[in-house]
Amino acid sequence: MSVEVKRLSLTPQQERWRVKYGSWAVVTGASDGIGRAMALCLAEAGLNLVLVARRSFLLEQLASELSDRYGIDAVSIPADLSDETAVDSVLAETSHLDIGLLVACAGFGTAGQFIELPLDRELNMLNVNCRAVLAMSHHFGRRFAQQKRGGMVLMSSLVAFQGVPLSANYAATKAYIQSLAEGLQTELSPFGVDIIASAPGPIHSGFATQADMRMKLALKPDQVAQTTLNALGKRTTVRPGWLSMFLELSLALLPRWGRVRAMGQIMKGMTQHQKPNSNNPSIESM
Repeated sequence: MSVEVKRLSLTPQQERWRVKYGSWAVVTGASDGIGRAMALCLAEAGLNLVLVARRSFLLEQLASELSDRYGIDAVSIPADLSDETAVDSVLAETSHLDIGLLVACAGFGTAGQFIELPLDRELNMLNVNCRAVLAMSHHFGRRFAQQKRGGMVLMSSLVAFQGVPLSANYAATKAYIQSLAEGLQTELSPFGVDIIASAPGPIHSGFATQADMRMKLALKPDQVAQTTLNALGKRTTVRPGWLSMFLELSLALLPRWGRVRAMGQIMKGMTQHQKPNSNNPSIESM
């Protein structure tokens, strides 16, 4: 992959982003939802982008749009991150670029009784939400530590802080990401690397319809993206939106078993209209 970097006249704010994080960022899950919103924010900040997702047509459209609108270089890499060879391919194709920022937004979830959900779907979710993020964090963490600068945005969730009935495995994958981000922040901050876990609640991006879930309160992807990027380098965990912050405060005084029950009731309310044994498809984030 040969990429010619454009020479641009950068604003002071754009120059600060490049000094801190280099001229390139990798965004996974970039074709939709939070990943797309992150890509838009970073393009506006003047960073060149490597866009990663499964849907090549949408990626190519986005790359062209961002390049035309913001005058940046944008490269699309179609990849299914549940496949280990696809992760390796992404890492190899970005090895020659001045990457200083990883924004890992690729992921999905399921809702329903755990024992009624297809096992292959749950294992695939583990691969995308955890194993792929681990592999990319390890690779870029090493690169950033050697460079003495860089950053990672890892997508945690409102459900990451306790077990969640009716979304047990999804919540467990997000608990892994939350714990990983907290540990990496302490390990890598001495090398000038910023790590942040973003823990939003439900997002307006189409996943509720796909999963047959009814959610009256949800954030827009651009709200999550901007809030998260604004907090990068300042906090280890950010909870975008008032709903996430409200639930954090309201659940804080409960024992862990109480938080599990409370989240179970929330999930029950969002899925009670479903037919039994419906084997719900994916949701994006919560």
